[in-house]
Amino acid sequence: MSPYTLRIKRTAARISKNWGLYLLLLPAVVLLLLFTYKPMYGVIIAFKDYNPSLGITGSPWAGFKYFEKFFNSYQFEVTLKNTLYISLYSFATFPIPIIFALLVNQLRHNMYRRFFQTVTYMPHFISTVVLVGIMMILLSPGNGLIGNIYRLFGAEAPNLMGSSGLFSSLYVWSDVWQQTGWNSIIYLAALSAISPSLYEAAKVDGASRWQMVRMIDLPMLMPTAITLLILRIGGLLGVGFEKVYLMQNNLNISGSEVLSTYVYKIGLLSAQYSFSSAINLFNTIINLILLVTVNQISRKYSENSIW
Repeated sequence: MSPYTLRIKRTAARISKNWGLYLLLLPAVVLLLLFTYKPMYGVIIAFKDYNPSLGITGSPWAGFKYFEKFFNSYQFEVTLKNTLYISLYSFATFPIPIIFALLVNQLRHNMYRRFFQTVTYMPHFISTVVLVGIMMILLSPGNGLIGNIYRLFGAEAPNLMGSSGLFSSLYVWSDVWQQTGWNSIIYLAALSAISPSLYEAAKVDGASRWQMVRMIDLPMLMPTAITLLILRIGGLLGVGFEKVYLMQNNLNISGSEVLSTYVYKIGLLSAQYSFSSAINLFNTIINLILLVTVNQISRKYSENSIW
């Protein structure tokens, strides 16, 4: 019997032995195939002069025409620069949930700890539309909080939501306020898994709270933090569409036009399906390359990786 046939028989034996578990897994696999892998077939319209009346297979091939069109367009530099800037700016806030989790972990009174966690988790459940609406009301130069404060001192309030230079700061720090508490949950879970005997041994050795954080908590958080960092780098060019689009206006467009909003405008509003698919495919390929590269570097130097 060949090794290949033997491997097939062993796999079939494992499946028949645990058929109930595989049956539970089947709906998830079907959904994954239908809504993730099957739509990948549509990527080929990036290489075609797609015409809805002709369909994907009937449309003529265009090669790399739309990729070249995007690379030579004015919007290539603008959208790529804005996307990279906002993404890299967001990376500066990556340690904040870690610091927050370490601070919450130091709260010894359970009542205060639960209250603090509940209050900081609540903004996560505010929808993006409502959040941007709150920002517009608060930052309005007319009747908003900022406008009233400036008028109190007899000054004219700036239009913060209309500033292209401040767009990235408003986007990132409002996201920090909304997501820091929620993003800290996974770090708090990692901290809760630390054996109390480590803290007891550190106390016996005379370690202070700061020394326990530095020598016990931080090393235990590093595998989780590195994994999340790899995943985040893998989505470097994937700046969220909804919030950017809602915050976008004619005044800040030069600093707020990113790849995702440009794809929406070109693909759905202008019906240039092949062009928008080419831009989105370029975005996906760059993110995939970054994910694989960073994962390899992490596995080589820290022994922590996704695969």
